[in-house]
Amino acid sequence: MIRRLDLPDGGGAELGDARLSAPSALRNRDLIAAELSRLAPARGRALEIASGTGEHVVVFAAACPGLTWQPTEPDPLRRASITAWTAAADLPNILPPVPLDAAQPGWAATHGPADLIVLVNLLHLISGPEVETLLHEVAASLAPGGIFTLYGPFLRDGAATSEGDAAFHASLKAQDPAIGYKDVIDTCATLVRAGVRHVETVAMPANNLLLVFERPA
Repeated sequence: MIRRLDLPDGGGAELGDARLSAPSALRNRDLIAAELSRLAPARGRALEIASGTGEHVVVFAAACPGLTWQPTEPDPLRRASITAWTAAADLPNILPPVPLDAAQPGWAATHGPADLIVLVNLLHLISGPEVETLLHEVAASLAPGGIFTLYGPFLRDGAATSEGDAAFHASLKAQDPAIGYKDVIDTCATLVRAGVRHVETVAMPANNLLLVFERPA
């Protein structure tokens, strides 16, 4: 039996057993994985924040087999989906998902150090203060020389780069004035203040960006 759910990113989802499916994940996961295979350390521990359905981590783990992947997700329904996708993929380098609300302070003490941290499509769904907390915790969680990759839509100089992005940003603000797209310069500045350096910006399809940061060794 397959039923369709609504996800916060505006996409539908399919559930056959426990597996959920997000259209946005299916659109971007291979493209992000290709960049991760270039950017990620060859070995070590990878932490995925807000793993969602689990459709990202199975592709990322296959692209970076030398890393041990730890998916995290606060929602138990999605953790069940992650577990189901991981079982179907039968990859030995993915650990069972653990609960984590990364917008809350203090988690770096128990979830670090990580050689790679990956975050996809979350910042526009949380408030500015929550973003500040999350990014500082990420910086504190990185091992020396560790890499943080941050994917999503961003404002440039305070403005959206397309009519579609402007409309989606406005719809998010209408739901909750505290959320919506974040400015790329402000995001980079927050991370630099937290102690990491910006090493690369990769332009991705649909006006998205992949921002890459490194904790100095």
